[in-house]
Amino acid sequence: MGSIYRSIAGREAISRWCTDRLDGWAVAHKRVTLTVSGVRTHVVTAGTGSPVLFLPGTNFNAAASLPLATALAAAGHRVILPDVPGQPGLSSGERGLAKGRLSWYGTWLNEVIEQTIAAPVTVMGHSFGAAVALSCHSPHIERLVLASPAGLTRLSVPPHLLAASTAWFLRPTPTSSARLLRAMSAPGRQPRNELVEWMTLVARHSRSSGAPGRAEPPSGQRCTQLAVTGANDVFLPPHRLRRAVRDTLKTELQVAAGAGHLLVEEHPELVANLASGDPQAAGEGTGDGEAGPAR
Repeated sequence: MGSIYRSIAGREAISRWCTDRLDGWAVAHKRVTLTVSGVRTHVVTAGTGSPVLFLPGTNFNAAASLPLATALAAAGHRVILPDVPGQPGLSSGERGLAKGRLSWYGTWLNEVIEQTIAAPVTVMGHSFGAAVALSCHSPHIERLVLASPAGLTRLSVPPHLLAASTAWFLRPTPTSSARLLRAMSAPGRQPRNELVEWMTLVARHSRSSGAPGRAEPPSGQRCTQLAVTGANDVFLPPHRLRRAVRDTLKTELQVAAGAGHLLVEEHPELVANLASGDPQAAGEGTGDGEAGPAR
């Protein structure tokens, strides 16, 4: 089946970075490695209160998502952070686990929920993570928060983003990583140093997965669903995503001002408020639903 890592040393470098970030996290937490759908799955839990399970996007994991995890814990949630198998991190690095099928990830998520919560839960997903969340049939999911959700429509790849991605892939340096992260963020935003370091490691030591296919949500609205994208999202701009959200989820897309594709990184407090069901955070009931930036 092969590995997403280019070498054993590269896999160890990725693992070391993740472990070091978690070791330095100021929030008390627990880590456990489970076998889910037959593959190694690393899960971090932190905080107390109503549970929120967060699924990161492509090339991200728990250790790379600590600002959001911190905001969720501070908002009074028990946070569950599984590293998605097949993505760089502390879970299985086997390549091609799902054979391109989002349904495999949906089954995997269902088993994660059964093993870690087995109770009503809010599932939050970003980009690829949102596509996985949409593909899960777990009866325990009572609320879905989908940030820049992939799996509903084709991604947009404008020339400046393609140029930044190509430079990052061909010559992974902090400079090219920062350029790519800026391209995925709202204008004027600078990526944090840890994320630049992470993306450089990812390009040097792992093979990035492609865009997910079309998600197939369970028929019938089984839970509250909220979809939000950044006003400056280059992959999933509001004009591209709005109709897909309306047609597939039967809800209106919310738009976060001052945010790009990395909404969960740029405005973690705002996203944490969405997980809490704060209608003002997402401008619910306003049609286009433009959310203000986190304060």
